[in-house]
Amino acid sequence: MQNAKSETIGWFAGRLPDGWFFGALDVQYDREEILVVGTIGEPDLGSGADDAAARVAARRSRVEQFREETRAQRMQIADAAEERFGRKVAWAVECGGDRHVFTSLGVPVMTRLRMDERAVLDTLVDASVARSRSEALAWCVRLVAEHETEWIDELREALTHVEKVRERRPGKPA
Repeated sequence: MQNAKSETIGWFAGRLPDGWFFGALDVQYDREEILVVGTIGEPDLGSGADDAAARVAARRSRVEQFREETRAQRMQIADAAEERFGRKVAWAVECGGDRHVFTSLGVPVMTRLRMDERAVLDTLVDASVARSRSEALAWCVRLVAEHETEWIDELREALTHVEKVRERRPGKPA
């Protein structure tokens, strides 16, 4: 995922109703999808409910309420954004430090795996860790992203540098 340009962030900020989010939007994209993330306020539990389970339940309820109440407007904004940017739009909110993503695309990818690699996926399926090879592969990707975050971030940073160098290539039309 890449961070969107300020023009794109501005477009979304201009379309969103005032009061939906606190602070700046986080807008990221990849080849197929734009992810718009905003921060919503944490519910006030008062002094009577201070345990972790109550906070989790209150945050979850706040997220569900936001999702239901804003659905029609988010869909309209997403339709306009898809026409303008040529990508689907997914929405997410952060509440109390937790991110909740709504309706993100599940994009099929083609891969060729050798027998040993397929055996790993089949073991995950046979052990009921995943329902299918596709789900097992997604699980593996999430596991790598979770445990190799620093290395993945270094790769992304290097790719950003590569893109800057490509932009300066000789003979590029102005």
